[in-house]
Amino acid sequence: MNRQRLILLVLVILFAIAVFWSYRAVPRPRTVSSLTFKPGHQSKPAAAAADKQARTADDGRRVKISLLDQEPTGFKGYRRNLFKPVFVDEVKTVKQRPIEIKPSPQVPMPPVVPAIIQPEVAPLARFTFLGYLKKGAVKTIFLAKDNDILLVKKGDKFADRYEATDISDQALTLTVTDTGAVIIIPLIENRALAMPR
Repeated sequence: MNRQRLILLVLVILFAIAVFWSYRAVPRPRTVSSLTFKPGHQSKPAAAAADKQARTADDGRRVKISLLDQEPTGFKGYRRNLFKPVFVDEVKTVKQRPIEIKPSPQVPMPPVVPAIIQPEVAPLARFTFLGYLKKGAVKTIFLAKDNDILLVKKGDKFADRYEATDISDQALTLTVTDTGAVIIIPLIENRALAMPR
């Protein structure tokens, strides 16, 4: 508690000093024995001229309109190009020539040959691959047929005759249940399932 009392005592002393200083700093009205100019008295012309001269003295508060009529003079000091590189030697700079960009020759696309669809793969063309989901080690692919979406995992059967035996990022391996044929179909998003050409 002694420390708190000491802090309180110091603050009270500082407050007393601040009050005393503010009381001494307050301006007080003063009186003079006689007035220089009596009420209703006209000032002398010399005093008016001195007052006018004091008013016209250049104290930086008045706008000099006469300066607007003067002809503008150019700046005669040092000029510097702001857009010039700072650390480049002017003698060693070489003008760069623009490089011509030639368009690459277009390779004609090979003509589209209609694929011969095998009877085992024909029903798969109605399915569209939408994408896949990988959760842990299990991959699920999304196939769309008309307005239905099928979820197919490894070991699932769909379309009554196809079984998914393997699903990778690039291809789907199917086994036809009635014939035992193995079909490998590349997976391309938003495209129908079809055999590679």
